[in-house]
Amino acid sequence: MNNLDKAYQTLLQDILDNGVRKTDRTGTGTISVFGRQIRHKMSEGYPLLTTKKMAFKTMVTELLWFLKGDTNIKYLVENGCRIWDGDAYKRYKSTNPDYLADDEMFKTEKGTYKFFTQEEFINKIKTDDGFAKKWGELGPIYGKQWRNWSAGFDTELDQIGNLIYNLKTNPDSRRLMISAWNVGELDEMTLPPCHYGFQVYTRELNLDERIDIYNGGRIPMNQSSDYFHEHMDAAGIPSRAISLMWNQRSVDTFLGLPFNIASYGLLLEMIAKEVNMVPDELIGNLGDVHLYSNHVEQAKEQITRKPMTLPTLEITELDLLEGSVSVELKNYIHHDPIKAPLSN
Repeated sequence: MNNLDKAYQTLLQDILDNGVRKTDRTGTGTISVFGRQIRHKMSEGYPLLTTKKMAFKTMVTELLWFLKGDTNIKYLVENGCRIWDGDAYKRYKSTNPDYLADDEMFKTEKGTYKFFTQEEFINKIKTDDGFAKKWGELGPIYGKQWRNWSAGFDTELDQIGNLIYNLKTNPDSRRLMISAWNVGELDEMTLPPCHYGFQVYTRELNLDERIDIYNGGRIPMNQSSDYFHEHMDAAGIPSRAISLMWNQRSVDTFLGLPFNIASYGLLLEMIAKEVNMVPDELIGNLGDVHLYSNHVEQAKEQITRKPMTLPTLEITELDLLEGSVSVELKNYIHHDPIKAPLSN
Protein backbone atom coordinates (compact mmCIF):
# COMPACT_ATOMS: atom_id res chain seq x y z
CA MET A 1 0.00 0.00 0.00
CA ASN A 2 1.27 3.46 -0.91
CA ASN A 3 0.63 5.58 2.17
CA LEU A 4 3.40 8.02 1.30
CA ASP A 5 1.72 9.68 -1.69
CA LYS A 6 -1.51 9.90 0.31
CA ALA A 7 0.28 11.61 3.22
CA TYR A 8 1.96 14.00 0.80
CA GLN A 9 -1.33 14.86 -0.92
CA THR A 10 -2.90 15.43 2.51
CA LEU A 11 -0.07 17.84 3.33
CA LEU A 12 -0.62 19.76 0.09
CA GLN A 13 -4.34 20.05 0.88
CA ASP A 14 -3.52 21.16 4.44
CA ILE A 15 -1.45 24.05 3.09
CA LEU A 16 -4.16 25.06 0.62
CA ASP A 17 -6.85 24.93 3.34
CA ASN A 18 -4.97 26.36 6.32
CA GLY A 19 -1.96 28.23 4.97
CA VAL A 20 -1.35 31.93 5.52
CA ARG A 21 0.17 34.19 2.89
CA LYS A 22 3.74 35.26 3.59
CA THR A 23 6.50 37.15 1.86
CA ASP A 24 9.86 35.43 1.33
CA ARG A 25 13.46 36.15 0.33
CA THR A 26 12.84 35.17 -3.31
CA GLY A 27 10.03 37.70 -3.77
CA THR A 28 7.67 35.01 -5.08
CA GLY A 29 5.36 34.79 -2.07
CA THR A 30 4.11 31.67 -0.32
CA ILE A 31 1.17 30.01 1.39
CA SER A 32 2.57 28.60 4.62
CA VAL A 33 1.78 26.40 7.62
CA PHE A 34 4.08 25.57 10.52
CA GLY A 35 5.09 22.33 12.19
CA ARG A 36 4.16 19.23 10.22
CA GLN A 37 5.55 15.69 9.97
CA ILE A 38 5.94 13.00 7.28
CA ARG A 39 6.39 9.33 8.30
CA HIS A 40 7.10 6.34 6.08
CA LYS A 41 7.73 2.64 6.76
CA MET A 42 10.54 1.56 4.47
CA SER A 43 9.07 -1.94 4.29
CA GLU A 44 6.24 -0.43 2.19
CA GLY A 45 8.64 0.52 -0.60
CA TYR A 46 11.23 3.10 -1.55
CA PRO A 47 9.79 6.60 -0.83
CA LEU A 48 9.73 8.06 -4.33
CA LEU A 49 6.42 9.77 -5.11
CA THR A 50 4.33 8.21 -7.86
CA THR A 51 1.76 11.00 -8.34
CA LYS A 52 4.32 12.76 -10.52
CA LYS A 53 7.51 11.53 -12.15
CA MET A 54 10.58 12.25 -10.03
CA ALA A 55 14.10 12.90 -11.34
CA PHE A 56 15.71 10.03 -9.42
CA LYS A 57 19.21 10.31 -10.91
CA THR A 58 19.35 14.02 -10.12
CA MET A 59 18.51 13.30 -6.48
CA VAL A 60 21.18 10.58 -6.27
CA THR A 61 23.81 12.92 -7.71
CA GLU A 62 23.06 15.62 -5.14
CA LEU A 63 23.21 13.17 -2.21
CA LEU A 64 26.55 11.75 -3.37
CA TRP A 65 27.83 15.32 -3.69
CA PHE A 66 26.96 15.90 -0.03
CA LEU A 67 28.63 12.66 1.03
CA LYS A 68 31.81 13.52 -0.86
CA GLY A 69 32.08 16.69 1.20
CA ASP A 70 31.95 18.73 -2.01
CA THR A 71 30.59 22.29 -2.07
CA ASN A 72 31.38 23.25 -5.67
CA ILE A 73 28.70 22.82 -8.35
CA LYS A 74 31.18 21.54 -10.96
CA TYR A 75 30.51 17.90 -9.95
CA LEU A 76 26.78 18.54 -10.14
CA VAL A 77 26.73 20.17 -13.58
CA GLU A 78 29.08 17.51 -14.99
CA ASN A 79 26.57 14.89 -13.86
CA GLY A 80 23.44 16.64 -15.10
CA CYS A 81 22.19 17.96 -11.76
CA ARG A 82 20.95 21.55 -12.09
CA ILE A 83 19.45 22.07 -8.61
CA TRP A 84 22.09 24.52 -7.41
CA ASP A 85 22.68 26.42 -10.69
CA GLY A 86 20.53 29.37 -9.67
CA ASP A 87 22.17 29.79 -6.27
CA ALA A 88 25.68 29.77 -7.74
CA TYR A 89 24.66 32.18 -10.51
CA LYS A 90 23.00 34.52 -8.02
CA ARG A 91 26.20 34.64 -5.97
CA TYR A 92 28.24 35.31 -9.12
CA LYS A 93 26.03 38.22 -10.20
CA SER A 94 25.94 39.78 -6.74
CA THR A 95 29.74 40.16 -6.69
CA ASN A 96 31.28 43.60 -7.17
CA PRO A 97 32.03 44.13 -10.91
CA ASP A 98 35.30 45.87 -10.03
CA TYR A 99 36.56 42.57 -8.67
CA LEU A 100 35.54 40.78 -11.85
CA ALA A 101 37.45 43.33 -13.88
CA ASP A 102 40.69 41.61 -12.85
CA ASP A 103 39.98 39.00 -15.52
CA GLU A 104 38.87 41.56 -18.15
CA MET A 105 36.30 39.02 -19.40
CA PHE A 106 33.29 41.19 -18.62
CA LYS A 107 34.54 44.50 -19.97
CA THR A 108 32.75 45.80 -23.07
CA GLU A 109 33.89 48.47 -25.56
CA LYS A 110 31.86 51.05 -23.65
CA GLY A 111 33.72 50.31 -20.46
CA THR A 112 30.76 48.66 -18.72
CA TYR A 113 30.66 45.12 -17.41
CA LYS A 114 28.69 42.31 -18.95
CA PHE A 115 27.78 39.22 -16.97
CA PHE A 116 27.37 35.81 -18.53
CA THR A 117 23.82 34.56 -18.90
CA GLN A 118 23.04 31.65 -16.58
CA GLU A 119 23.50 29.12 -19.39
CA GLU A 120 26.82 30.72 -20.39
CA PHE A 121 27.84 30.68 -16.73
CA ILE A 122 27.07 26.96 -16.35
CA ASN A 123 28.91 26.13 -19.57
CA LYS A 124 31.92 28.04 -18.27
CA ILE A 125 31.77 26.00 -15.04
CA LYS A 126 31.87 22.81 -17.13
CA THR A 127 34.75 23.84 -19.38
CA ASP A 128 37.00 26.11 -17.33
CA ASP A 129 38.45 24.61 -14.13
CA GLY A 130 39.82 27.95 -12.95
CA PHE A 131 36.47 29.65 -13.42
CA ALA A 132 34.70 26.75 -11.69
CA LYS A 133 37.02 26.94 -8.71
CA LYS A 134 36.37 30.65 -8.38
CA TRP A 135 32.64 30.85 -9.11
CA GLY A 136 31.27 27.35 -8.59
CA GLU A 137 31.90 27.38 -4.87
CA LEU A 138 28.85 27.75 -2.60
CA GLY A 139 30.63 28.14 0.72
CA PRO A 140 30.57 25.73 3.69
CA ILE A 141 27.17 24.18 2.98
CA TYR A 142 25.98 20.60 3.58
CA GLY A 143 28.99 18.62 2.33
CA LYS A 144 31.46 20.72 4.29
CA GLN A 145 29.50 20.34 7.51
CA TRP A 146 28.80 16.62 7.09
CA ARG A 147 32.42 15.69 6.33
CA ASN A 148 34.65 18.57 7.51
CA TRP A 149 32.99 20.46 10.36
CA SER A 150 35.41 23.13 11.60
CA ALA A 151 36.10 22.42 15.26
CA GLY A 152 38.72 25.10 15.98
CA PHE A 153 42.52 24.92 16.20
CA ASP A 154 42.62 23.74 12.57
CA THR A 155 40.65 20.61 13.49
CA GLU A 156 37.92 19.22 11.26
CA LEU A 157 35.38 16.55 12.21
CA ASP A 158 34.00 13.96 9.81
CA GLN A 159 30.46 13.65 11.12
CA ILE A 160 29.47 10.92 8.66
CA GLY A 161 32.57 8.88 9.41
CA ASN A 162 31.95 9.23 13.14
CA LEU A 163 28.31 8.22 12.68
CA ILE A 164 29.24 4.99 10.89
CA TYR A 165 31.85 4.16 13.55
CA ASN A 166 29.41 4.77 16.39
CA LEU A 167 26.67 2.71 14.73
CA LYS A 168 29.08 -0.22 14.58
CA THR A 169 30.43 0.17 18.12
CA ASN A 170 27.57 1.73 20.13
CA PRO A 171 24.30 1.32 18.18
CA ASP A 172 22.11 2.19 21.19
CA SER A 173 23.70 5.62 21.54
CA ARG A 174 21.32 8.56 21.71
CA ARG A 175 23.95 10.78 20.06
CA LEU A 176 23.79 9.38 16.54
CA MET A 177 23.27 12.81 15.00
CA ILE A 178 24.52 14.93 12.10
CA SER A 179 24.19 18.73 11.98
CA ALA A 180 24.63 21.10 9.05
CA TRP A 181 23.65 24.19 11.07
CA ASN A 182 27.10 25.57 11.91
CA VAL A 183 26.19 28.96 13.35
CA GLY A 184 29.76 30.21 13.02
CA GLU A 185 29.73 29.71 9.26
CA LEU A 186 26.16 30.56 8.22
CA ASP A 187 27.19 33.95 6.82
CA GLU A 188 29.69 32.24 4.51
CA MET A 189 27.08 29.93 2.96
CA THR A 190 25.33 30.81 -0.29
CA LEU A 191 22.17 29.35 1.30
CA PRO A 192 21.89 28.29 4.96
CA PRO A 193 20.76 24.65 5.18
CA CYS A 194 17.04 24.00 4.88
CA HIS A 195 17.30 20.42 6.14
CA TYR A 196 19.68 21.24 8.93
CA GLY A 197 20.24 17.92 10.69
CA PHE A 198 19.29 14.30 11.08
CA GLN A 199 19.34 11.59 13.73
CA VAL A 200 19.36 7.81 13.44
CA TYR A 201 17.94 5.26 15.87
CA THR A 202 18.46 1.52 15.97
CA ARG A 203 16.66 -1.35 17.67
CA GLU A 204 17.23 -5.09 17.93
CA LEU A 205 15.18 -7.28 15.61
CA ASN A 206 13.25 -10.09 17.22
CA LEU A 207 13.68 -13.66 15.99
CA ASP A 208 10.50 -13.64 13.92
CA GLU A 209 11.65 -10.50 12.10
CA ARG A 210 15.03 -12.05 11.34
CA ILE A 211 13.45 -15.30 10.12
CA ASP A 212 11.17 -13.28 7.85
CA ILE A 213 14.21 -11.57 6.34
CA TYR A 214 15.95 -14.93 5.95
CA ASN A 215 12.98 -16.41 4.13
CA GLY A 216 12.39 -13.30 2.05
CA GLY A 217 8.88 -13.13 3.44
CA ARG A 218 7.84 -16.22 1.47
CA ILE A 219 7.56 -18.79 4.30
CA PRO A 220 5.04 -18.25 7.12
CA MET A 221 6.53 -17.71 10.56
CA ASN A 222 4.90 -20.82 12.08
CA GLN A 223 6.79 -23.04 9.64
CA SER A 224 10.16 -21.69 10.77
CA SER A 225 10.00 -22.33 14.52
CA ASP A 226 13.19 -24.42 14.54
CA TYR A 227 15.39 -21.40 13.76
CA PHE A 228 17.36 -19.55 16.44
CA HIS A 229 19.31 -16.29 16.55
CA GLU A 230 22.51 -18.30 16.12
CA HIS A 231 21.25 -19.57 12.77
CA MET A 232 20.50 -16.03 11.69
CA ASP A 233 23.94 -14.83 12.80
CA ALA A 234 25.60 -17.61 10.82
CA ALA A 235 23.60 -16.63 7.74
CA GLY A 236 24.64 -12.98 8.07
CA ILE A 237 21.07 -11.80 8.69
CA PRO A 238 20.99 -8.30 10.24
CA SER A 239 20.28 -8.19 13.95
CA ARG A 240 19.10 -4.56 14.05
CA ALA A 241 16.73 -2.18 12.31
CA ILE A 242 17.63 1.47 11.75
CA SER A 243 15.41 4.54 11.38
CA LEU A 244 16.26 8.07 10.29
CA MET A 245 14.61 11.36 11.26
CA TRP A 246 15.57 14.62 9.60
CA ASN A 247 14.71 18.17 10.64
CA GLN A 248 13.92 20.91 8.15
CA ARG A 249 13.44 24.60 8.89
CA SER A 250 12.00 25.56 5.49
CA VAL A 251 10.16 23.31 3.04
CA ASP A 252 9.40 24.06 -0.61
CA THR A 253 6.63 21.49 -0.49
CA PHE A 254 5.96 21.04 -4.21
CA LEU A 255 9.50 20.89 -5.62
CA GLY A 256 11.78 20.38 -2.64
CA LEU A 257 10.03 18.04 -0.23
CA PRO A 258 9.63 15.10 -2.65
CA PHE A 259 13.40 15.28 -3.24
CA ASN A 260 14.13 15.50 0.48
CA ILE A 261 12.00 12.45 1.22
CA ALA A 262 13.66 10.39 -1.52
CA SER A 263 17.15 11.62 -0.64
CA TYR A 264 16.92 10.78 3.05
CA GLY A 265 15.26 7.49 2.11
CA LEU A 266 18.29 6.65 -0.03
CA LEU A 267 20.67 7.82 2.70
CA LEU A 268 18.89 5.54 5.17
CA GLU A 269 19.23 2.62 2.75
CA MET A 270 22.94 3.37 2.26
CA ILE A 271 23.71 3.68 5.97
CA ALA A 272 21.73 0.50 6.69
CA LYS A 273 23.73 -1.45 4.10
CA GLU A 274 27.01 0.01 5.36
CA VAL A 275 26.37 -1.25 8.91
CA ASN A 276 24.32 -4.38 8.02
CA MET A 277 21.01 -3.22 9.42
CA VAL A 278 17.46 -3.16 8.03
CA PRO A 279 15.90 0.20 7.01
CA ASP A 280 12.90 0.73 9.27
CA GLU A 281 11.19 4.14 9.46
CA LEU A 282 11.82 7.48 7.76
CA ILE A 283 10.54 10.58 9.53
CA GLY A 284 10.64 14.24 8.49
CA ASN A 285 10.03 17.04 11.01
CA LEU A 286 9.06 20.11 9.00
CA GLY A 287 9.06 23.76 10.14
CA ASP A 288 7.82 26.42 7.69
CA VAL A 289 5.95 24.20 5.22
CA HIS A 290 4.98 26.26 2.19
CA LEU A 291 3.77 26.32 -1.36
CA TYR A 292 5.14 29.08 -3.56
CA SER A 293 2.37 31.15 -5.10
CA ASN A 294 3.33 29.89 -8.57
CA HIS A 295 3.00 26.23 -7.45
CA VAL A 296 -0.62 26.32 -6.30
CA GLU A 297 -2.25 25.05 -9.49
CA GLN A 298 0.37 22.32 -9.82
CA ALA A 299 -0.35 21.18 -6.25
CA LYS A 300 -4.07 21.03 -6.98
CA GLU A 301 -3.36 18.86 -10.01
CA GLN A 302 -1.20 16.45 -8.02
CA ILE A 303 -3.83 16.07 -5.30
CA THR A 304 -6.27 14.66 -7.88
CA ARG A 305 -3.95 11.86 -9.00
CA LYS A 306 -4.29 8.28 -7.78
CA PRO A 307 -1.17 6.91 -6.04
CA MET A 308 0.51 3.87 -7.59
CA THR A 309 2.58 1.14 -5.98
CA LEU A 310 5.89 2.40 -4.62
CA PRO A 311 9.09 1.20 -6.32
CA THR A 312 11.86 -0.82 -4.71
CA LEU A 313 15.56 -0.08 -4.50
CA GLU A 314 18.60 -2.31 -4.80
CA ILE A 315 22.11 -1.19 -3.86
CA THR A 316 24.68 -3.42 -5.58
CA GLU A 317 27.89 -1.52 -4.76
CA LEU A 318 28.54 1.00 -2.01
CA ASP A 319 31.41 3.04 -0.62
CA LEU A 320 29.51 5.47 1.56
CA LEU A 321 32.50 7.37 2.88
CA GLU A 322 33.74 7.96 -0.68
CA GLY A 323 30.29 9.08 -1.84
CA SER A 324 29.97 6.23 -4.31
CA VAL A 325 26.99 3.95 -4.95
CA SER A 326 25.57 1.72 -7.67
CA VAL A 327 21.82 1.65 -7.25
CA GLU A 328 18.92 0.28 -9.26
CA LEU A 329 15.39 1.63 -9.01
CA LYS A 330 12.90 -1.14 -9.78
CA ASN A 331 9.25 -1.04 -10.83
CA TYR A 332 8.86 2.73 -10.71
CA ILE A 333 5.36 3.33 -12.09
CA HIS A 334 4.32 6.97 -12.03
CA HIS A 335 2.13 9.72 -13.42
CA ASP A 336 3.48 12.36 -15.80
CA PRO A 337 5.81 15.05 -14.45
CA ILE A 338 4.34 18.39 -13.38
CA LYS A 339 6.51 21.36 -14.26
CA ALA A 340 6.94 24.28 -11.85
CA PRO A 341 9.48 27.13 -11.62
CA LEU A 342 12.26 27.03 -9.02
CA SER A 343 12.57 30.09 -6.80
CA ASN A 344 16.13 31.09 -5.85
